[in-house]
Amino acid sequence: MDLDRRQFGRVVGVTLGGLVLGGTTEELLGATEVSTYRVKKGDTLSQIARKFHSSVSELKELNGLSSVHRIRAGQRLKLSESAAITTGIPRNLRWKIGHKDVQKRRWTKIIVHHSATNNGNAAIFNGAHLRRGMVNGLAYHFVIGNGTNSTRDGEIEIGGRWKRQLQGGHVRNHALNLSSVGICLVGNFEKRRPSAKQLASLNSLTHFLQRDLLFGRPKVFGHKDLEQNLCPGKLFPLTAYRKRFA
Repeated sequence: MDLDRRQFGRVVGVTLGGLVLGGTTEELLGATEVSTYRVKKGDTLSQIARKFHSSVSELKELNGLSSVHRIRAGQRLKLSESAAITTGIPRNLRWKIGHKDVQKRRWTKIIVHHSATNNGNAAIFNGAHLRRGMVNGLAYHFVIGNGTNSTRDGEIEIGGRWKRQLQGGHVRNHALNLSSVGICLVGNFEKRRPSAKQLASLNSLTHFLQRDLLFGRPKVFGHKDLEQNLCPGKLFPLTAYRKRFA
């Protein structure tokens, strides 16, 4: 049986949680790196629209194209905000996240945490949680790295609980663990801000889960929204995050 939330807080040395302070929409959305696409030889608008989860009419409107306009190799096309965010996750990773066993109706919330540690990765947290008696290991479904412990800044790691579609261990409330996806960004956001690449990956992952994969458009929360604590830290742009995915 997994530990309760108070025990889990001691796994990483401090109580995890999140305070809503600071952060603007621009700060969060500005982390998205992809906003245009360079046309390749042989591309058509319909192919590009499918690739970026858009439509031909939307691409035409964004780029001022007429019905008879032909695109050319090397031309840069503007993408919609939602398309730009979705492309942040490589196709092979989207396939792994959206595997055939995903219980698409089960997950009704997405809860964001910080690790409250300066470094770490999924393997390190998994080992710590196992040593603390969490039989299913890593309490989160996903971990987003900050460039420490052999993970890239912004790297999305898929936890065993997501692969096996197991309940989380990231909050005290049992019902919330059963129905919520736990995402942890490595770092102590009481002391420093998450990196731009971490925020870009969080945008991409949340967009994919909420808009493309799961049913019912799951609501997003910081941990502190649901339980009294400081997670994901006062320097995490929680207000902007909630607004972006409302």
